[in-house]
Amino acid sequence: MQKFFSNKKLIVLMVALLVSLGLIFTSVGVRNNKSTPPFIQQIGNDAVGIGARIIEAPANWIKNGLDDVDDLMSTYQENRKLKGQLEDLAQTKVRNQTLTRENKALKAQLKLTGTLTDYTEITASVMLRSPDDWRNIVVINKGSGAGIEKNMPVMSGSGVVGQVIEVNKTNAKVEMLSTDNKSANRFAAQISTGSDLVNGIITGYDEQSGMLIMGQINTDKDIKKGQQVITSGLGGATPKGLLIGTVASVKKDDYGLANSVYLKPAADLNDLSVVTVIDRTIEGE
Repeated sequence: MQKFFSNKKLIVLMVALLVSLGLIFTSVGVRNNKSTPPFIQQIGNDAVGIGARIIEAPANWIKNGLDDVDDLMSTYQENRKLKGQLEDLAQTKVRNQTLTRENKALKAQLKLTGTLTDYTEITASVMLRSPDDWRNIVVINKGSGAGIEKNMPVMSGSGVVGQVIEVNKTNAKVEMLSTDNKSANRFAAQISTGSDLVNGIITGYDEQSGMLIMGQINTDKDIKKGQQVITSGLGGATPKGLLIGTVASVKKDDYGLANSVYLKPAADLNDLSVVTVIDRTIEGE
């Protein structure tokens, strides 16, 4: 019985559509006939309008239904993507926790008090960056009272941006990687080429291209574009493994002798608001 009424509704809808189309075509013919009295033409215009609305209603219903289906599919795909990202983050967190536990166990077994990769983090905000000294110095709102010490490296986002050069009780000065100070204390850097380790120093900054320059490298063998450059942890207060940037190109000096590696910085050196100061804490030191 329910199927009958459902079919009956469909038949009524089809008949209504056919009648509406007939009215439209008839009314158009009547309206366009110049010999037709004005009153009849007006009726024809009204019939065209009514017929158009009758046809437009189910058409709009179908269109809106298709739009809703499209929105639903887009939402479904986006939810799947977000779910996959959450699963990846959860897996990464578990892996990091596992590696941390293994690292502690190995250190205990080997009776190590610390390694080159040990460090803690201190978060601070940038409170001052002078337009006249934009590429050289920033001032952060944490100082010795928060555990900040001179020569500690400073990061923003996922990359190194500089190091602490002056410490007060409530604030500290950070010298940027982009500084033009020739006597600045430079970072020891390292590139893993897969088959070998390439060591060098971050020697400068090319303001025109926005690239960092890694010099004094021991070899340019197997250095390729896109390879990551990290701190080597060799000397000073900087731990090993902090990301500095990625290789953009390898160039020789004006005499065709020494090699310089140009790096795309991992952090945006022009946009700093919150930074992380790295405390290389090693027990027993």
